[in-house]
Amino acid sequence: MIGRIWHGWTNFNNADTYEQLLKNEIFPGIASRKIAGYRGIQLFRRPLGNEIEFIVTMWFDSLDAVRKFAGDDYERAYVPEAARKVLERFDDRSQHYEIKERLQY
Repeated sequence: MIGRIWHGWTNFNNADTYEQLLKNEIFPGIASRKIAGYRGIQLFRRPLGNEIEFIVTMWFDSLDAVRKFAGDDYERAYVPEAARKVLERFDDRSQHYEIKERLQY
């Protein structure tokens, strides 16, 4: 399994707007693509100094599945235009890690 990790930062005024955009539009849009090997998404949020940091982790069966989502340049971040309007900054590239252990209790 592969974990795809990405970070974005926004100001306090736009944080709730961005979170709702993710939950109501971007995440459902990704799910609706029904990408073979896509296994889900997690959203993390925390205040960090004078901004809010978001971390998105996506789960895929393999790098081939990641490529089905992101294309040949699979490390390139997927940041729709609506998100770019409310983010202050974001990672241009996503990081990918092989998941060696994933326990659920």
